[in-house]
Amino acid sequence: MRVIDSHTGGEPTRLILSGAPDLGSGALADRAARLTTEHADFCTAALLEPRGHDAMVGALLLPPEDPSCAASVIYFNPVGALGMCGHATIGTIVTLFHLGRVGLGTHRLETPVGVVEVELLSPNRAVVENVPSYRKSKGLTLEVPGQGQIMGDVAWGGNWFFLTPDCPADLDLENIPRLTAAALDIRAALQAQGVTGDRGAEIDHVEFIAGPQSAQANARNFVLCPGGAYDRSPCGTGCSAKLACLAEDRMLDPDTLWIQESIIGSTYHLTYHRDAQGRVVPRIEGEAHVTAETTLIFAPNDPYRSGIRA
Repeated sequence: MRVIDSHTGGEPTRLILSGAPDLGSGALADRAARLTTEHADFCTAALLEPRGHDAMVGALLLPPEDPSCAASVIYFNPVGALGMCGHATIGTIVTLFHLGRVGLGTHRLETPVGVVEVELLSPNRAVVENVPSYRKSKGLTLEVPGQGQIMGDVAWGGNWFFLTPDCPADLDLENIPRLTAAALDIRAALQAQGVTGDRGAEIDHVEFIAGPQSAQANARNFVLCPGGAYDRSPCGTGCSAKLACLAEDRMLDPDTLWIQESIIGSTYHLTYHRDAQGRVVPRIEGEAHVTAETTLIFAPNDPYRSGIRA
């Protein structure tokens, strides 16, 4: 399997160029669902130890159906396919430039949740115009064992998020184990209490929000991803969900800059505008760097051919 690795604000992306399973034909969302249901071993083999680690996100590169698009991409983590991934979109377009497949300028990528536009500003910096984002529920109160009442919003930014300012600890690196455990408990409480996204979709991301540590940023976050790892970047889809909440609360005007800081201190520059239907359309600007080009080998007699699963 030929892959190229990159990181966006510290969060890794593994672009799969060849060696992936055949997902058949049909809508990209249907093929992404097939990746999860029929090829779980591929997801874990490509991303988990000993060839990767649980924070890594995969980007399966496919030919586009729409001739106006540079490529189709299915994003996935060790658990399965993702609807959209902001950091991996930035990593993908920077890697395609590295390969000589695109130049600077604006490009379109097909994703399972729709076409997104990406403007490559320089060899390492890009702006993603994400899918329209929105808040489903405001001020939802959860009873979380060991934490009591936790209040937050449910919002969509390409994935489903529960966003809360009720942080169990300061958003510092030394508190990552405690933040992770608390976010897992919140996710379990969401499931136990029947709180879902639209059409019963699981809310599989939890985002803690606090004040920034740098003078330039507006806020700092910690994001728990579906597999249980934390996002090293500020999380593009999480930022999109946050922008939807800020817009609905009239706390941020269109085209006004918001700088979001991650748990490790990396930042995204965020703005939004409203489309003709009045929906919030986020723009996420960040920086990615290619870190490796490699061929992954999966020997039939390797006992960890499908990865090491916790």
